[in-house]
Amino acid sequence: MQRLIDAVEYGADFFVEEIHIRAIVFDNTDDVTLWATTVFDAQTYFFHLGLPFAQLDLLLRQAGPRAGELQEEVADALATAPRPCLLEYTQDEQNAIVLPGIALKLSFTYPADEDEFLDEDDEDASEERAAADNVFYLEGIFRRLDA
Repeated sequence: MQRLIDAVEYGADFFVEEIHIRAIVFDNTDDVTLWATTVFDAQTYFFHLGLPFAQLDLLLRQAGPRAGELQEEVADALATAPRPCLLEYTQDEQNAIVLPGIALKLSFTYPADEDEFLDEDDEDASEERAAADNVFYLEGIFRRLDA
């Protein structure tokens, strides 16, 4: 699977559809990061989406019949799980969260600071750099209105 950051021109305005949320990561701030996949130009890509908690709630409301269950699961994790916390939706018992009929307008974050990842031979540092470069911000949520 390819990184979405490699498929779009830096700074371009673009939308993604067919979104599957694979994980929700709560860190020690009020922000969350979603790990997701999308189909873009007939290929499957993965990306990370950084957003404030209020936008997560709004996105989860778009998850069709699973919306209520997911909102309860997130609320329970926030109340009881230590931070950082990972809610994963990539196994048979936890299917990916599908956002049917939703398009997200994403914007780019700034490229990762090279100084953070000084050791080019360190595999962990290379993976961290790749993850940091593949983070987007949410500009808008749009619903497809079919006739």
